[in-house]
Amino acid sequence: MAKCDFCGKDVSFGIKVSHSHRRSNRTWKPNIKRVKAVVNGTPKRVYACTRCLRSGKVTRAV
Repeated sequence: MAKCDFCGKDVSFGIKVSHSHRRSNRTWKPNIKRVKAVVNGTPKRVYACTRCLRSGKVTRAV
């Protein structure tokens, strides 16, 4: 679910490093919102990241 339908941004993985340099796995989740947008001329509920919403890639349906 944590994937943007427009740009394809999804979860990325990395390593958390503490002050004592102990390492453990961690994830970064994108800021995904479930919005009502116009897709192919019809309003539809989609998942979009906030960067796509802000940049105008997604046309919101009112």
